[in-house]
Amino acid sequence: MNEIPCLKDDSCLLQKIIPLAQEINCLEIDKIANVCVHSLPELLGVRSASLYILEETSRMLHLQEHNHSRELNKIVSLNQNHPSPMVMAVNSRQIILTEDIENYNQPVIKRSQRPYSEHYKTRSCAIIPLICQGRVVGVLNLSDKNDDGALDEKHIALIELFAQLVGASIGNIKMFERMQRQACIDGLTGLANHKMFYDTLEKELWRSRRYGGKISLIMIDVDNLKKANDVFGHRAGDKVLKEISNHIKGNVRHIDLAARYGGDEFAVILPNTSLNDAKKVAQRMLDAVAQSTVKWKGSEIKLSISVGLGQYDSNISPEDITSRSDAALYAAKQSGKNTVKVFQN
Repeated sequence: MNEIPCLKDDSCLLQKIIPLAQEINCLEIDKIANVCVHSLPELLGVRSASLYILEETSRMLHLQEHNHSRELNKIVSLNQNHPSPMVMAVNSRQIILTEDIENYNQPVIKRSQRPYSEHYKTRSCAIIPLICQGRVVGVLNLSDKNDDGALDEKHIALIELFAQLVGASIGNIKMFERMQRQACIDGLTGLANHKMFYDTLEKELWRSRRYGGKISLIMIDVDNLKKANDVFGHRAGDKVLKEISNHIKGNVRHIDLAARYGGDEFAVILPNTSLNDAKKVAQRMLDAVAQSTVKWKGSEIKLSISVGLGQYDSNISPEDITSRSDAALYAAKQSGKNTVKVFQN
């Protein structure tokens, strides 16, 4: 087992890192980033540091924090034709620790892969993929020793230990965020669930009371879903719900919230939206659904929705808002379905 090296004052680096380990044992990415980019470099006598977090789905590294005197790339793709040393380290899941990156050969790193090499005072660096449960979650870059010396093998035990601790902490944050999202998301459609709908509606009402503005609310019911379930089965009905939810998502802004309100009912919160604009959104949804079908075992299921909506001041309760748009939805169902109705006071 490698011995942890000691500083010049003979105090052990392991003792120095214990407080840092305690600091990063949290669910606050800013706190972890501060330790990585400021506290650890100070401990190692390093000038420059940067921390990137990996978005696994897009295979993009996002800059979280750095202490460089110049701007760094905020987003770095892992799909580069000529990968940079950071991307090479992440793809290989191996630490690149070298006294002279010009002569590094595990693997060879060409000058063309280091377009910003002139910004560094030394050729020594450590590029550290951060791994949690076998998956890369980020990368930490350290370079330029204060004494113009080198990061070398005597630092590897400390760097590996710290990388494991940081990787575990970032992995915990990602897992916590996934759990939070899952608690707020409908598993079938990917829309917000009933709880998140009411939480968001209350927040938007509070915002309207404080800053002014009105809220429009659209309620949507799937026409003839029971018939589709009876004829084709519930799996076909689930496919209908997913198809309709995609059309709902495709016709709202990023500031709006689309939710699955109940079994075959959806709702959309449109902050600071006029009644006329809300009607346009509702009509676009209705038209998009009416023009689509679901194919199921050689059959085509025709789709349609009924829509009710209204615009509301901030002085009414969430329950009153939903019941009034729901009354408009009921009127749409009663008038023959596949139509939009507006709540009238």
